Parts: sequence; structure tokens; C-alpha cells
Amino acid sequence: MEYRHLSDSNLQLSAITFGAWAAGSWMWGHTETKDAVGAIRAAYEEGVTSIDTAPVYGMGASENIVGKAISDFPRDKVQILTKFGLRWDLPKGKFYFKSKNNEGQFVNIHKYAGKESVIEECENSLRRLGTDYIDLYQIHWPDETTPIEETFEAVERLIDQGKIRYAGVCNYNAEQVKKASKVVNIISDQVPFSMVNREIEDETLPFCLKNNKAILAYSPLERGLLTGKMKPGQTFAEGDHRKFHPSFKDESIKKTNAFLKDIMPLADAKNITLAQLVLRWTLEREGITIALAGARNADQARQNAKAGEVHLTVDELEFINQKIVKL
Repeated sequence: MEYRHLSDSNLQLSAITFGAWAAGSWMWGHTETKDAVGAIRAAYEEGVTSIDTAPVYGMGASENIVGKAISDFPRDKVQILTKFGLRWDLPKGKFYFKSKNNEGQFVNIHKYAGKESVIEECENSLRRLGTDYIDLYQIHWPDETTPIEETFEAVERLIDQGKIRYAGVCNYNAEQVKKASKVVNIISDQVPFSMVNREIEDETLPFCLKNNKAILAYSPLERGLLTGKMKPGQTFAEGDHRKFHPSFKDESIKKTNAFLKDIMPLADAKNITLAQLVLRWTLEREGITIALAGARNADQARQNAKAGEVHLTVDELEFINQKIVKL
């Protein structure tokens, strides 16, 4: 496995970081706890030392699972990334959307990052994760109802107290990162990026490159679309958000699969899967520091981890890029 520092910090993450959204059984259909725990432990055995989660992933379920999975790991050998700012249990801030918890009850998700809320969320996360510090604490989505300064003054206090090591953001544009960085050192921005979603290359990525901010790319496999396993007429389990996502309409799947067919010979020649090829390509993009990849079971976790060992030449990368242009 390859390991990379975030910005100029002392925080070093595995290039493939375990994404624990699906582990919480929220918006992905049900995941068995034993399978999720097994996936995290299998990833760790393959060198994946970093795990990204959030309180809202199953309304605490994902963080509880991560805590259980790493309970017998040496704490200084694993990096915990979690988030704050999406409340399902506090009707403050800006209403985001209506969802269901794991018991099938409707809940309202709000974007809220007021100072006391941030501190409360951190305490709750520490308890669920079974640890006394978080390596990277990230705001999940921008909160338009709270001044950025107020939010990150709370984060700064948590750093001073030793409850978090470093501050990061998610889904922030360049201007928002700049404003937050005036309060506390923001070392990373976690944003969506994939072969079929490269919007960050217009503004956010150049800003982060210029200002030495790490980019944590989430959904590099575009929620499974880029694995080559999706077929027209694909069905999804109850509660899986992809059931209504435009990327999984038949036309999108057909178009993506035609592209994947073009690059499949390269994967075959290297004796790797399409997913491993896509993850490695992601890690080779300028400005991309970390690729987050989720897994429902141990086998998927091991497969994702192997992408950290793949090598692509300049010519092979150019071959892929030329195919992407035609998408």
C-alpha cells in the first residue's frame, strides 16, 4: 500500500482509504454488521489504515461499526476520519432532505454547524468510535446558517483540547476553504471526483494545488457505476439511493459500459479488475491525494486495497485519458 501525507501535516493516510458510508446501512440498503466489520478488518490487513465515516451514516451506526472493527487495532496505526454538521436529531440550521433511519422511521436531515453543536457532535463521535481523539475532523456540507468563523472556532477549540488532530472540510468550494483557513489550518477538502465527474478540476482542485490542500476524492467508482458490474435494467435493494440516481438510468449505464469496454483490455493485460484500474487512475491524477472506496464485505475490501499496488505508465494513463475524452 502507498501512504500519503495530507498537506504539510504529520497525518499520513493510506492512498486507498476505507469509505464507511454503506457500512451504516443508510441509503445503500442493508449491510450486515459482521460483514461491515469484516470488511474494515480485511482492508486493514491489506494495508488500508485509514477509515472515513460520519455520524449521519446510519444515525451513528457506521461510527459504532468502525469503533467495533478497530477496537483491537493499535490506535496509533489507524487513522480515523469522521465528520460533523449533518444533524438528524436537532432541528436547527437549514433543512437538507427527508430520509429514513435504519428502523424505517422518517427523519429530517439539517445542515447545522453552530459552535455548541460541533462540540456536542465531537463528543458523541468519540464515544461511538471508542477513542479519545479523531485524526481528521471534517465539516460534512457547508452550513449557510452559521458563519464559517464560528464553526471553525469550535474546531480550533477541539484541536487545542487534543480531541482532534487536524481539521478538514467536505464539499467546500475554493472561497469557503479560503475563509475557513483564516480561522484554523484546513489540510484537506473531501469532494466527489471520478472519471465521469470531474467538476472540481475547474476551480477547487487548482485552488487546493496552489494552496497545498489535500484532495480526498469520494465516489471515485461513481457509486459502483465504474466497476463494470452495472447492467441496463439494474435493480437495487430497498433503501438504496442509486435506485433513483440519474447515473444509473439505462442510457447512462450503456454509455459508461461502452467506455469501460474500451479500457478493459488494459485491465486484463495487468490481471486486475476494472475497479482497481479506475482507482489507480484516480490516484494518479494531479492534485488527488486519497481515493475513498467502500466495501460491503471482506473480499471487496481486499480487492479495493490491491489498487494501491497497481502501477500505470505514462502511456497507459494517456490511453485511458483519450478514451475518457470521448465519453
